Amino acid sequence: SAEMTNREEAEIQISELDLLSSMFPYEEEFVVTDQLAVAELKHYVENESAEMPSSKVHFILNVKPEVSNAPMVKFSMACALPFKYPAVLPEITVRSSLLSRSQQLHLNSDLKTYLMQNCSGEPCMLSAREWVNDHAAAYIDKELSSSSVTTSNATQSEVIMFTRLWIYSHHIYNKQKRKNIIDWAKELSLSGFCMPGKPGVVCVEGLQSSCEEFWSRVRRLTWKRILIRHREDVSLEGGGHAEIQKQRKFSTLEEKCFDAHGARGNHMDLGQLYRFLEEKGCADIFQMYFGVEGH
Repeated sequence: SAEMTNREEAEIQISELDLLSSMFPYEEEFVVTDQLAVAELKHYVENESAEMPSSKVHFILNVKPEVSNAPMVKFSMACALPFKYPAVLPEITVRSSLLSRSQQLHLNSDLKTYLMQNCSGEPCMLSAREWVNDHAAAYIDKELSSSSVTTSNATQSEVIMFTRLWIYSHHIYNKQKRKNIIDWAKELSLSGFCMPGKPGVVCVEGLQSSCEEFWSRVRRLTWKRILIRHREDVSLEGGGHAEIQKQRKFSTLEEKCFDAHGARGNHMDLGQLYRFLEEKGCADIFQMYFGVEGH
């Protein structure tokens, strides 16, 4: 009966999810975003009287292909398994902060074509992941020649945003986090500073997309409390390297320890922080952080 095939499909889905979690044990590689749907699916497989699950299983596979010319490219595959999968194809959307809208559409449509031609009726999450691993990076440089002719006028007027984020944390002591902050800023060509201790202050500045990528990585680490206290956005007409350099108030990203004379508990000397900000033309930020006049 049809009912039977639904159960078989559900069983195949569960065994495929088990396989994925054993192959990719870390959350940064594979994470099920909806545990309830998995529980319902298992219940459905194990109990003849159980209703069909009410929602599809959604999960994310992250792929970091080894690409010679680009450091650290990450693709995120947002996946959902329709109830009839594998009789029907999985729903997959591949994203990356490095893809333009048209590149992303092109990549996803090619992936779908590949799956339609090669994977009908079979579990295919691993094939899809492998395809993304092998092919996705090529789309970053693929500006569709046909469309680039028509959009060259539009691109000219595309506004490049320069952003400065002022991040506040309850405290920053952890050496690994401090290393991440400096390494990521360097990788993303951001300048600014990081003041470890309690409270912790991080300022990054550079291209808007790079600042947003930096924030999304930092936010995913575990913090007692972290937030963007203030944000500045400036549109750059030309958007060239020189324009960006002109906007910067800091030359690199460095760690600044304004230690209160070896005070216990790494409490920072806020007077020193104030003078440092004043030097950089950012004294007004001090009030936003601490709600008091500096000096």
